[in-house]
Amino acid sequence: MIKKIFFLVITLFIATAQAQDAKQLLDEVSTKVRGYNNIVIGFKYALNNPAENVSQETRGDVTLLGDKYLLNLMGTEQMYDGKKLHIVIPEDEEINISSQNAEDEASVTPSKMLTFYEDGYTSKLDIVQDVQGRKIQFVKLIPIDSKSELKEILLGIDKQTKHIYKLILMQNNGTNITITVNSFKTNQPLSKTLFVFDESKYSNYYINRLD
Repeated sequence: MIKKIFFLVITLFIATAQAQDAKQLLDEVSTKVRGYNNIVIGFKYALNNPAENVSQETRGDVTLLGDKYLLNLMGTEQMYDGKKLHIVIPEDEEINISSQNAEDEASVTPSKMLTFYEDGYTSKLDIVQDVQGRKIQFVKLIPIDSKSELKEILLGIDKQTKHIYKLILMQNNGTNITITVNSFKTNQPLSKTLFVFDESKYSNYYINRLD
């Protein structure tokens, strides 16, 4: 009986230490990210669901400036100016304009891509991978909300730069989404009109104002 109690105490101690180490690492990442004026990321996006025989892979890029962002992915452009989200779909010559609630904790938007983990998750250290000489420490995040569509998230962090290298979202329906960072640039010279929607450029487009 004493051995069992001792084993449980040791297990609890290790789990607590791992949680503390994970939180410290995540805090370091947050501090690093918030120290940049802007961030420009090139990435690979992969979606996979073996049960549904769905697999797709593409590349994209995103520019982040505070809550504002410009995302190019799957042939569409999404631009959030801090108040309105503009989704430009060239294939359909259509633009959807809507409000986006920046306080919605349930969504991992591009503007929160590098800091979403700060609230709503328990965390612990996972495996370390060697990627071309870089040590990538993975942190496992479990949503506190039992009704979340996400089963868990694996966040791969470069131990030297404290930059996020990989984000793996595992959904309860069996779908896995993996975002792998190919390029990470900071404090870039950005146009003052980058996050300004110019309607005159889309005279042939149907503009759908959702709210």
